Amino acid sequence: MNNDQTVLEIIEKTSKRREERRAFLRMAGGATAMAGGLTLLSACGNDDDDDVSTPAPTPTPPVANADNDVFNFALNLEYLEAQFYAYAAFGTGLNNSLLGGIGTQGAVAGTGTATGPRRVTFATPLIAEYAREIAIDEIAHVAFLRTALGSAAVAQPAINISGGAGSAFAAAAVAAGVPGGAAFDPYADENSFLLGAFIFEDVGVTAYKGASPLITNKTFLEAAAGILAAEAYHAGLLRTVLYNRGVTVADLRLNANRISDARDSLDGPTDLDQGITGSATASNIVPADANAVAFSRTPQQVLNIVYLNKAAVSAGGFFPSGVNGTFRTSNANP
Repeated sequence: MNNDQTVLEIIEKTSKRREERRAFLRMAGGATAMAGGLTLLSACGNDDDDDVSTPAPTPTPPVANADNDVFNFALNLEYLEAQFYAYAAFGTGLNNSLLGGIGTQGAVAGTGTATGPRRVTFATPLIAEYAREIAIDEIAHVAFLRTALGSAAVAQPAINISGGAGSAFAAAAVAAGVPGGAAFDPYADENSFLLGAFIFEDVGVTAYKGASPLITNKTFLEAAAGILAAEAYHAGLLRTVLYNRGVTVADLRLNANRISDARDSLDGPTDLDQGITGSATASNIVPADANAVAFSRTPQQVLNIVYLNKAAVSAGGFFPSGVNGTFRTSNANP
């Protein structure tokens, strides 16, 4: 599938709330829009009320390199999420124009294979729509962070988002104790997709919150807060759908809670994670402390989870060659 087909497919299969985005592409001119591919698509806003003639604000360059380090760490995570959702929703990955930068540019493992990242056959139109919306949001996050960082942006590292035996998803499912986890494939069906997405979304929320004290530039901090809010909407949606479907789908709630426990076991001795049910079968849509404040993870704790390793390592799991940038090594956790 070429870039022109990819953009047209994304445009045509999004909901009515994307009408202004399509208008923007038409206004920009067909040839220019197609040449821009997903980069141009990602630059467009998400909401019905967005003024498409007004581009999203771009943070000014920070005074210190520390802000670049934080945003580049976030960019690695956004590459991971955007590739996963793009393949699951549309059957294709990010445009090449969104992949280059500082460091080694890696490929997405398993592309084109039977167990590689691929489009999910959704049985429920509503869940398919959720997947498309989140995919477009995550692509937009990649484009936004790359624009904010400019020439300081890191390249996409090698990513393992294949499914089935030997994949990072399967390793995560095994670590969580999900039955049949050694063959877990998030692209096999919509319930598997929801569990695969659940691995990432809560981590993204805690990563942005944990990184916020490290940001010195107020414009960058505001941008990070905005992305955190979007990730929290995604996470809340996934937790709600999983909880609701768990009423009739055997073990769906239990497997989501197992994934939560696995994340908790990787990031250290402190209990930072919560499943989608509280006491008995009561819902737990918002994982937070007694003050209803969402918890945080350091970049190192986040790497413990995405590397699928509680030791101090610099690669593994979903990033087989590690991430690009300053924050590369996870914590050594007991």
